[in-house]
Amino acid sequence: MNTRENQLQAIDRLLTIMDELREQCPWDRKQTLQSLRHLTIEETYELGDAILDNDLKEVKNELGDLLLHIIFYAKIGSETQDFDIADVANGICEKLISRHPHIYGDVSVENEDDVKRNWENLKLKEGKQSVLEGVPRSLPALVKATRIQDKVAGVGFDWEEPKQVFEKLQEELTELQVEIDAQDQEKIEAEFGDVFFSMINYARFLKVDPESALERTNKKFIKRFQYLESKAKERNKALHDMTLGEMDVFWEEAKKL
Repeated sequence: MNTRENQLQAIDRLLTIMDELREQCPWDRKQTLQSLRHLTIEETYELGDAILDNDLKEVKNELGDLLLHIIFYAKIGSETQDFDIADVANGICEKLISRHPHIYGDVSVENEDDVKRNWENLKLKEGKQSVLEGVPRSLPALVKATRIQDKVAGVGFDWEEPKQVFEKLQEELTELQVEIDAQDQEKIEAEFGDVFFSMINYARFLKVDPESALERTNKKFIKRFQYLESKAKERNKALHDMTLGEMDVFWEEAKKL
């Protein structure tokens, strides 16, 4: 692995390249905070894919892409004299020190849960009006629900054991069935949302990341369905011309593979 000196030299090299691109490249010169935003989101999802695939080479590459974006934003900030990369780095350093009094102060903690509680309480002392202020509005609903539940649990608003959460999930499923029977579409959607929220909460108690779990299932389904498509193509058949029984044979083959 690289020494600390080599690591710092690499960052300095990237900063120099960013300066040159911003000055000399028409595309880089044109970019703004707003124009880069959607690209940063895309890069973040690509990093997420690489992590789920456990492709460490690609994780390294995607981290590089994200690091470039951070340097890019800081460069733009320096041009308007609002902030630069030193301000960004020092800001997170100060935050980490203040949020870890058990390391840099005299606070004692016994476990991870104590650390999370301290973190949320410190944020409130810093002027936050709500522990939920830190949940981005633009997060996908599933991820947002996970973060909401993590944050309220951090200040003690939580179930005591998984069994209680499972019972709540069963209760929500019963309520959903009532509305399905009543055929009230608006209430069906509301209860469906409650079921999802309870499922995500239960996942937290089972130490399962629901976003990762669902994405793994997505990938698994895609792989199996594409196997089914390839087998149908080998037989010069269209899927809509095959019976469910015929398709199920190939589906089971895909599962074994």
